[in-house]
Amino acid sequence: MPRKKKEVLGSPEADVSGSAIAQAILPFMAKIPASTERKSKTPLEDARLKANAAAAKAALAAGALALPPGPLGWLTILPEMMGVWQIQRQLVADIAALYGKQATLTPEQVVYCLFQHTAAQGVRDLVVRVGQRTLVRRASPRLIGAISRRIGTKLAQRAFGKGMARWLPIVGAVGVGAYAYLDTAQVASTAIDLFEGVIEVEAVELDG
Repeated sequence: MPRKKKEVLGSPEADVSGSAIAQAILPFMAKIPASTERKSKTPLEDARLKANAAAAKAALAAGALALPPGPLGWLTILPEMMGVWQIQRQLVADIAALYGKQATLTPEQVVYCLFQHTAAQGVRDLVVRVGQRTLVRRASPRLIGAISRRIGTKLAQRAFGKGMARWLPIVGAVGVGAYAYLDTAQVASTAIDLFEGVIEVEAVELDG
């Protein structure tokens, strides 16, 4: 009888599999953060300022967590990703508030902004462009599970690259920080594009 292959602690399969990332994404689809920002007279300008500050914060957080070298570094990949998502999630809520749309912000919109640029196929069911309008579809629990799995599978491929960077002390951390900065800037760009338009939220949940 063939022996069952063991997962090695610190391996990408054990720590940053698609299923592990999917489980980490689920809380982001459960609720949205509050924002202390108020509707701005110059939302685009203020949103860009918020984006720059959040990107710098994300870069610092990701770079610090990427410092442990080698196998130990694998253990910090998922916490790093989740830490950056927390910063980005708050950024989306703040941008929505600047555009006066915090009251109608849904978890689906947040997840769309966070992952549209990296896992477009994963969030394709959440937001639909209809002429000048954007239709946001409410997701059922079953669809939420399917979406998180699709995103997790896509991001697991990127996580492998993050793991490789852990083998390059300092240099790898700088690269991870730079990626987090650019990634956060992309999130802000998606959020600005979304909230500048007319948004309609579907009342009925879309099932998977």
